[in-house]
Amino acid sequence: MTSDIRLAFAHPEERSVASASADPRDRISLRDHVVEVEIGAFQKERGHTQRVMFNVVIEVRPAPAPLDDDVDKILSYDRITEAIATELAAERLNLLETLAERVAERILAEPQAMRAFVRIEKLDIGPYKLGVEIVRSRAEAALKVVGQDGQEAALHPLVVYLDNAAIHADDLSSRLDALQARGLPVILTVGLPDMARPQTGHKPTQRRVDMLAIEQNAWVLAARDPRCVVMATRTEIDWAVKRGQMMVWAPSKLVLDAVDGPHSREPVALALWLAETMAAERLIVHGSVTLPAGSRVQVETA
Repeated sequence: MTSDIRLAFAHPEERSVASASADPRDRISLRDHVVEVEIGAFQKERGHTQRVMFNVVIEVRPAPAPLDDDVDKILSYDRITEAIATELAAERLNLLETLAERVAERILAEPQAMRAFVRIEKLDIGPYKLGVEIVRSRAEAALKVVGQDGQEAALHPLVVYLDNAAIHADDLSSRLDALQARGLPVILTVGLPDMARPQTGHKPTQRRVDMLAIEQNAWVLAARDPRCVVMATRTEIDWAVKRGQMMVWAPSKLVLDAVDGPHSREPVALALWLAETMAAERLIVHGSVTLPAGSRVQVETA
């Protein structure tokens, strides 16, 4: 059995460990939690309950201060079982996939939760288990804002990649005007500058050098238009997105801190990762570049 196949059937905790970054998060888990519930799309599953088993692993951010043995400072295991019970009580569902999504979303609403592995299996369908497993990251959840009608709605920004020609183009201001006219927050990203940079011959350190060079290019863009405010942290970016503002992304902090960070150093791949992370409406590319395959975000070329 190959490693990939073995991990596909491994407990979510093992999958979490295998996919962790060099700076892994703390983890809490719920194993073999069995409840009886009416669920299923087929007629034979209606009108009676069946056993469903939950295995959940949550990666959490480390506590910023001493715990002092205080339960209020951690993500309690009860929050996992409560999330399951709440979603099961909300309505009858046809799909395990829907239930898994809702449980993960509810858990990721907890401030400490960063990534959720949720496996749900039906135990009574036959002489086997049938199930689904999902992995969801806090970073992939769209920001939500409360509109004038008092209703909460998801907010999907535009992520825009500008090559060096676009950064220095005479019509840069009019391009930015057109982007703002779409009525969505705009996150601008840039690539490497047209200048020599140090070569370390060592992939991890070269990655840092390249990202710092990208950030230098971000400041070049900032000098071209006052709307292009450079931002590096998720807190800054979320604040600007909620206010519908334009910004330029400095990638080092988010990329290096990410549990599920991008493996590529290519600037367009980084822009695509940011678009997925921010649940962007789309990625708009200004310039002639090669786009990575398999994106979950719609890509538009300008």
